[in-house]
Amino acid sequence: MGARSITLGIDLGTTSVKAAVLEAAPGDPSGFVVLASCARAARAEAVTQSAAARPQGREQDVSRTIQALHECLAALPRPQLRKVGAIGVSGQMHGVMFWKTGQGCEWMEGGAAPVFEPRAVSQLVTWQDGRCSSGFLASLPQPESHLSVATGFGCSTIFWLLKNRKNSPEFLKSYDVAGTIQDYVVAMLCGLPRPLMSDQNAASWGYFNTQSQSWNLETLRASGFPVHLLPDIAEPGSVAGRTSHSWFEIPKGTEVGVAMGDLQASVYSCMAQRTDAVLNISTSVQLAASMPSGFRPGQTPDPLAPVAYFPYFDRTYLGVAASLNGGNVLATFVHMLVQWMADLGVEVEESTVYSHMIQAAAQQEDTCLTITPTVLGERHLPDQLASVTRISSSGLSLGHVTRALCRGIIQNLHSMLSFQQLKEWGVERVIGSGSALSRNEVLKQEVQRAFPFPWSFGQDVDAAVGAALVMLRRNPYQKEA
Repeated sequence: MGARSITLGIDLGTTSVKAAVLEAAPGDPSGFVVLASCARAARAEAVTQSAAARPQGREQDVSRTIQALHECLAALPRPQLRKVGAIGVSGQMHGVMFWKTGQGCEWMEGGAAPVFEPRAVSQLVTWQDGRCSSGFLASLPQPESHLSVATGFGCSTIFWLLKNRKNSPEFLKSYDVAGTIQDYVVAMLCGLPRPLMSDQNAASWGYFNTQSQSWNLETLRASGFPVHLLPDIAEPGSVAGRTSHSWFEIPKGTEVGVAMGDLQASVYSCMAQRTDAVLNISTSVQLAASMPSGFRPGQTPDPLAPVAYFPYFDRTYLGVAASLNGGNVLATFVHMLVQWMADLGVEVEESTVYSHMIQAAAQQEDTCLTITPTVLGERHLPDQLASVTRISSSGLSLGHVTRALCRGIIQNLHSMLSFQQLKEWGVERVIGSGSALSRNEVLKQEVQRAFPFPWSFGQDVDAAVGAALVMLRRNPYQKEA
């Protein structure tokens, strides 16, 4: 295969950085082979003066994330990196960081491989940042968008910095551009004077109209927002530029794609057909499906809607039900049981409790017990907490309770996005993935009961693979190979 049939995918996550090298499968235009992959913990959580004073602040040290990225690349086979013809980048959505044009990094030529080190950059304020209270968000102008604005979103974070942080005007004057961390990496690799941002990431910042592909500039200007910080918009995965340096033996001049959101890249990694839906159950739950061709979301946000519509590719949308309650609920239950046992003077490992409770639930095929498992609420129903009903003396075994808990997780998801709705959207198959689903046969049974589609289990979503796959399939260089 030629050099242009091999691509590198990078995902800059909240807790880890991943990289994957893909090659087009010989004789199969849609097929691919993962030649190599690597993941490294980012360990980038930063304790700053502002974060310490306000514990709900969540910031990360960009230098540590870049260090983890370089550790990933150093672990990949050099002969394969030399053949990379394009680089796709995805990463954590919603977050914002700032840098100074032309001073965002310094390329270090010494050592085993040229690397770039962040210089005139801020810390990354992540999607988990909680400094924008509901009262503060209510004081912001109404967006001209179908998506609501929430805490941790780039534009609301900038508004907060303008109005709350000590010395904020001076802080913001230190920088002249902003972007997600994945936009920053693309800009540094290509030496771009201004970052380019896909509509996927722009929509995750708020105050972006996906139909006109434009920021709400008039609304933002009228509120004193520094609109000069906003990146220019480009198609996700289209060519943003070319590498300005050799990088871990990836040749100088290699094409780099406009950064994608990790949600979209993850879905792209395993959604083989437009008629597939993707269910991922890990700590939380995401059920995503491609919306029918021609679908356009409403003009105004509906904060009470359980399904959000995010830009995908080619001006299409994903319908996404994102539940806050997934594997974390099972983990909470296990922790509760372990704590009860400790209170009774018995020490037991959480892994032992988990395996026994799943075995018990697998033998208990049905139950009258009903558990609403929303211990964390939901974004559209933040005040709805968990409850247990239809309790009887014959339904209190470990098998009954665990079966009801697994069923409750899936029924809660079904209440957000139903089987019937997926059918109306044209879904014909569901791809199930995620750590909580792969290790829990009872959850598998319950999703098949609630969503009686053909299912495919075992293919993990992987944003790094998705980012590489976008560059492999969607760019003109393939036709030149």
